[in-house]
Amino acid sequence: MELERESLRLLALAVDQLERGFETLPAIPGDPATPEMERVLTDAAHRLHNNFPYFHPLYAGQMLKPPHPVARAAYAMAMWVNPNNHALDGGKASSAMEREAVAEIAAMFGWKTHLGHLTGGGTMANLEALWVAGRTHPGKTTVASKQAHYTHDRISAVLKQPFQAIAVDALGRMDLEILERQLDQVDIGCVVATLGTTGFGAVDPLPQILKLRDRYNFRLHADCAYGGYFTLAANLEAPARAAYDALTEVDSIVIDPHKHGLQPYGCGCILFRDPAAGSFYKHDSPFTYFSSAEMHLGEISLECSRPGAAAVALWATQRLLPLVREGEFAAGLEASRRAALALATRLSQDPGFALIMLPELDIVVWAVRSASASESSTLAQKVFDAAARRDLHLALIRIPTALFAAVVPDAARNCPEVLCLRSVLMKPEHEAWVPELVSRLRAALDEASAV
Repeated sequence: MELERESLRLLALAVDQLERGFETLPAIPGDPATPEMERVLTDAAHRLHNNFPYFHPLYAGQMLKPPHPVARAAYAMAMWVNPNNHALDGGKASSAMEREAVAEIAAMFGWKTHLGHLTGGGTMANLEALWVAGRTHPGKTTVASKQAHYTHDRISAVLKQPFQAIAVDALGRMDLEILERQLDQVDIGCVVATLGTTGFGAVDPLPQILKLRDRYNFRLHADCAYGGYFTLAANLEAPARAAYDALTEVDSIVIDPHKHGLQPYGCGCILFRDPAAGSFYKHDSPFTYFSSAEMHLGEISLECSRPGAAAVALWATQRLLPLVREGEFAAGLEASRRAALALATRLSQDPGFALIMLPELDIVVWAVRSASASESSTLAQKVFDAAARRDLHLALIRIPTALFAAVVPDAARNCPEVLCLRSVLMKPEHEAWVPELVSRLRAALDEASAV
């Protein structure tokens, strides 16, 4: 196969245009391209061969999606200036582009007013959300589901804020009965609802959690780092659709443009519904703020230096692919979900596999049918390895044996967890590749079973 190269031509044109903006400056010598530079770059390319083909549909493992060519080109073009979006002095144009791009993301969730900015990723964005929650509800406990990202527990420890995990139901969603029981027993200040868990792609029942907020007055944060963009998809089931439609009512949202948003790493985003959250970020740093009376992005961020190139890339991508329903960007999300449903259907019809649950978004989890939970785990590892030898790259996940037993009731429950196979079908191209994925997966199972 050949890697996409047309964007290199467009990048050269963009750099020409960028150069015209500085044509009044005296000329300075640039670093020449030398044979040694060529050797180093060639060596770097050779080193990158030791990667999985994350850009190819046969990579159907973790949450890795190639950036759009316009994002790659815009990011590279901005690097000739290398703006820093901590302060306007370091990134005047790119800061304005960040504000515009972030406002478009906020509008996608139905927010006309907001406070927000880009971050290095979802971890930092969630840290800011829980940091603010700790100031609006000091000393109180934060809770998230056991399928929520592990960083919520870790972040709470860093912030020295109490944390508890809430059990999930058979669909991987936060168990509302257990949540309500904990609300009666524990002084909970923040509930984290996950819309798209990284394990199953499960969507927590946000409308019902909002009703509990009305009774218990906690802060409600939505971790949409992985699944947030699916608010634009028209082919969600009713419970997921209702959860996404309720996002306008939460207090804060995290989303990662470097997942479904077609951006290079790292590009996360934190949004607060009430702009008054900015009051918690107050500081005095005159050595970085001296040329403008405007509020700088660094005044509403825990991070300092941040790549302005990330904002330029996001801005360019959203200009090309607006965040609207029934648009080209939304169509890509819908194709990914159709791919997941198609793979799930094929797996549920295969006597060698057991689908753990229907995908709500684009993540599929399945087990290998066997006489026991431990044997199923062993076979799953063998299938994973055999698939990789066929250039099909999957992921692995451990699930409670109770979930396995629900779909393979005759298997012996001889271990607490079962190793299962997992695919994130993030690329729209995956829809056309489902038959090929299944064919290679079936061959991998035949090999694993024969060993």
